Amino acid sequence: MNLGKLGQAITVRELFDLIQDDLRLVEKRLTAESVASVDAVTAIAHYLHSSGGKRLRPSLLLLSSKLVAADPAVPSPMAIQLGAVVEMIHAATLVHDDVIDAAETRRGRPSSNVKWGNHTCVLAGDWLYMQAFQVALRERHFQILDLLIGLTQIMVEGELLQLERIGRIDVTEADCMELVDRKTACLFSVCARLGAISGGADVHTQEKLGEYAWNLGMAFQLVDDMLDFTAREKTLGKPVGGDLREGKVTLPLVYALERATPAERAIVENILGRRDYQQAPFSRILDLLTRHQGIERVKDRAQSFTDKARQIIHEFPESPYQRALLAVTDLVTDRDH
Repeated sequence: MNLGKLGQAITVRELFDLIQDDLRLVEKRLTAESVASVDAVTAIAHYLHSSGGKRLRPSLLLLSSKLVAADPAVPSPMAIQLGAVVEMIHAATLVHDDVIDAAETRRGRPSSNVKWGNHTCVLAGDWLYMQAFQVALRERHFQILDLLIGLTQIMVEGELLQLERIGRIDVTEADCMELVDRKTACLFSVCARLGAISGGADVHTQEKLGEYAWNLGMAFQLVDDMLDFTAREKTLGKPVGGDLREGKVTLPLVYALERATPAERAIVENILGRRDYQQAPFSRILDLLTRHQGIERVKDRAQSFTDKARQIIHEFPESPYQRALLAVTDLVTDRDH
C-alpha cells in the first residue's frame, strides 16, 4: 500500500492502492450476496457486477470511512458490508434504467434487458434492491436503514419525474438540476455518510462528508451529461447522443436552447418527436451546442460543484485519505467516459 508523502498530491492509481484490499473484500461480498434461488437473477446480478465499472460509490464509502476511523489500516466489516450494499443499489438502478430507456448497450456490452428481456430484468432489479436492504439490515442500525430507504424513494421519484418530461422541449435548468440531485448526487452523498457512520464519525462530520459527496455527485452527473454529446462511442460504452434520442433534454441542451433560433428549436423538437437523427444528423446538434456554449456553460457549473467539494474536504486534517478524496474530484471532472 502506497500512502504517499504528506503535502503531496495523490494520483488516481495511488487512490485505489489505498483501498484495494478493502475493495477486494467488497467484491467477494458482492459475489456472495448476489446469489438468488432463481438462476436468471444470479446471472443478471453477476453480469452487472462484472461490467467493468470503477466501483466509485463503494470507493467513496471506504475512503470516507478510513478518513475518520481511529485505525484506518484495519478493514471495517461494516464498511465492507455497506460497500456491497451501495453497489447492489446502483446495479438495481442501472437494470431498471436500461428497461425504461430501452437501452441496447451498457459499458460497451449488450444491456441486461437485451440479454434477458424486460420482464425478467425488472424483477431482477427489484430483487437487488431487496437484497441490498437485507444485507444492510444485518447491521441493526436504524440510521443506516433510514438513509437507504430515503435514498431509494428519492431516486425512484427522480425516475418518475424524468419519465414525465420525456419528449418535452420546455425543460428548465431547475428541472435538470433536480434530476441530477435525485438520480446521482443523493447516492454519492449517502455513500459518504455511510462511510462516516462505519468509521465512527459524529453527526456533524457525517453531514460534512455527505455535503462533499453531494457536490461531487452533482459534478459527476453534469460531466456525464456533457460526455453524452462529446465522448466517442467506444469510450462512452453506448451510442453518443443517446439522451436526446431517448427524448431527454439535459442541461447542455437547455442552455443551448436559451439562445437558439426558432429553426434550431424545431430541429431539436423533430428529434424529440421521432427519437432518431435521421432528418437532423447528430453533428447539427453538436454544432448547436458548441455555437451556443451549452457544453461550456455546463463545464463551468460542474467545476463550481467540484470546487465546493474540494473546499469542504480541505477542512479535514491532512492524511493520505484526505488527499485521496481530493483526488476523487479530479477523477470525476477530468474523465472522458
